[in-house]
Amino acid sequence: MSYLICLRSRWGIVSTGLLVALVLSCVAMLPWESTVNAGGTAPESNDTYHVLAPIESGSLLLFPVVRANGKAGPGTPFLTLDEGLKNGSVEVTEAGKVRGLVRRRDNGPAIPDGQGFDDQVNTLVLVNNSSEPLLLLAGEIVTGGKQDRVIAKDRIVPPGGDPIDLSVFCIEPGRWVESSAVFGASARSSMNSIMVQPTVREEAMVARDQQQVWNSVHGSIAAVAAAPAPLRGGPMLAAPPPSTTSYAKAMQSEEFTAKVDDAAAPLMKSREAIMGQLKNEGAVGVVVAVRGEIVWADLFSSTDLLARYWTKLVRSYAAESLTPGETHPAPTVADAQRFLQSPAAGTETSEGTVGVYRYRELKSGGTATFTLESLLPDAKYDVHISKLKVRTVERPPRPIGYRPPPPLRPVPPPIIPPVPVEPTPK
Repeated sequence: MSYLICLRSRWGIVSTGLLVALVLSCVAMLPWESTVNAGGTAPESNDTYHVLAPIESGSLLLFPVVRANGKAGPGTPFLTLDEGLKNGSVEVTEAGKVRGLVRRRDNGPAIPDGQGFDDQVNTLVLVNNSSEPLLLLAGEIVTGGKQDRVIAKDRIVPPGGDPIDLSVFCIEPGRWVESSAVFGASARSSMNSIMVQPTVREEAMVARDQQQVWNSVHGSIAAVAAAPAPLRGGPMLAAPPPSTTSYAKAMQSEEFTAKVDDAAAPLMKSREAIMGQLKNEGAVGVVVAVRGEIVWADLFSSTDLLARYWTKLVRSYAAESLTPGETHPAPTVADAQRFLQSPAAGTETSEGTVGVYRYRELKSGGTATFTLESLLPDAKYDVHISKLKVRTVERPPRPIGYRPPPPLRPVPPPIIPPVPVEPTPK
């Protein structure tokens, strides 16, 4: 994609040598992907981290994670998606509607609107107009267009670049008409902006199957709807599911917000105190346990990045704790440490953009580790690591060009009028 845009933006009458130079420079921008059998450890292995005593919130346990050497991580010169959408420096639109997004640096002829982008349901186009590299995390939500979408993988978008094709999944199967031509974060306020819970996030990252993402969205909405409402001077009753198929709208409804707030209350009411403690300890991430089962870990390059994503992450973990499941004995610090230090041998898949980022997936022993590594000049380090217990059932890859059908909607039973009963003759 970037190759075509790069070549078109400089197309003209050029010498053979200049054309070759242009082609080579454009090829350097191409995304790449490879698969290897990894027998060693990643550049920054998980044994460089140390787990601390957990913070408890209902059935949710968060184990803070610090660097074993006690040193602070590198600086984080990144713009987050929420920040970029809020200040207008990041623009997102659906493929085929990239009018005004293709910017020129050489005053050459404009690229035709939508050139090179497929107008597909799971195709969004993003441009970073800021002066900072943009950080995108798997699980973040963008709302608008024909459907709300969830980012499917971590990536870094360099500043001032051409439009890129985002990897997303739909999380609103019941709407197929445009609600807004402008995409935004799940909420204007960073305190209310949300990230999908681990169950949905796993389907997008591991299964990479639209139908499975839709199934997890439907199941998550139904599970949170069935969870008891917080006690407010009366009996704890389950609220009916909201009349929406949108994960974002459901989770931001009054009933669901109250439940998530209640589940995350100890972590949010004392947010400043907790963040102060985490900063003093130099925490860069957390290991997450729900109902005694360790299911997830999020690690960042610095305490600053953890603090900027804290609210979104905590609320996603809290939503996960509202779903039903088997209760296990509370894990120990040693259990959480073992989860991080599980064997690094396995099958590793890498993709990314030369000189910008590398995104690695390592599958090993029932876990999957996703590592986003910055390749930017003077910033080569692991920016974000997600480690999860794989609970999804993987399916064979879909054929190229396959579009899953929309989920089936229940058909109400036919209304049968009552049969008139003849009066019994006396």
